[in-house]
Amino acid sequence: MKKNRLFSIIDKAIYDYNLIQDGDRILIGASGGKDSTALIEYFSNRVRRPDSRFEYLALNIQTEFSGPLPENIVRLFDEWKVPLKVIKIDVQERLKEGKKMNCFWCSTQRRTELNNFAMENGYNKIALGHHADDVLETLLMNALHKGELSTMIPSLKYEKYPVTVIRPLYYAFESEIIEHAKENGFYGWTCTCNFQDNSTRKDARKKIALITDGDIKKKQHLFDSLKNVNTDYLP
Repeated sequence: MKKNRLFSIIDKAIYDYNLIQDGDRILIGASGGKDSTALIEYFSNRVRRPDSRFEYLALNIQTEFSGPLPENIVRLFDEWKVPLKVIKIDVQERLKEGKKMNCFWCSTQRRTELNNFAMENGYNKIALGHHADDVLETLLMNALHKGELSTMIPSLKYEKYPVTVIRPLYYAFESEIIEHAKENGFYGWTCTCNFQDNSTRKDARKKIALITDGDIKKKQHLFDSLKNVNTDYLP
């Protein structure tokens, strides 16, 4: 398997949380962005290990707003021998009467399609491209807006569905993914949808940057604190 820093970080998360097991059938959300593309590249390499006993499929949910996968991403998938399937959906058509189109609705519909496809086709896990920055931003958002100390976790088994969500990029910070994407020629594609409204997450991102002075070591300390909770000094 190709050796590089990002893959080593992913390896550690998978080992620490036992994210991949023998016999797993894993569905990966393929948006065309740097995070999911890096994750798919990792899986395309890992599946070729002699001891690998799992299978995976990259699934792109195409909407009327997102458009098709960029041609350079499709070429890379071909080069990496990635099994890819594309499903087209109309998210605006599903919008309930009186509701306005927004980014959250679109993402919810794409997640629903991932879940449905996984259950209908025997995939027991869905791998998403959330990274360490997403974890910290969610932590801050939940604390400020819900009054709740919680965040994304590396492995989440649904109570109502026979599917587990895994986040192999859990230990990787966005800057590390960007560096990897630039080195491997797939950095630069972003969603151009006119309905984007991630103001709450963008605000959390700015606050995290202020708290840490943009220092990845301080971000790492903040991240590590999630596993180093001193309950004696909490109410």
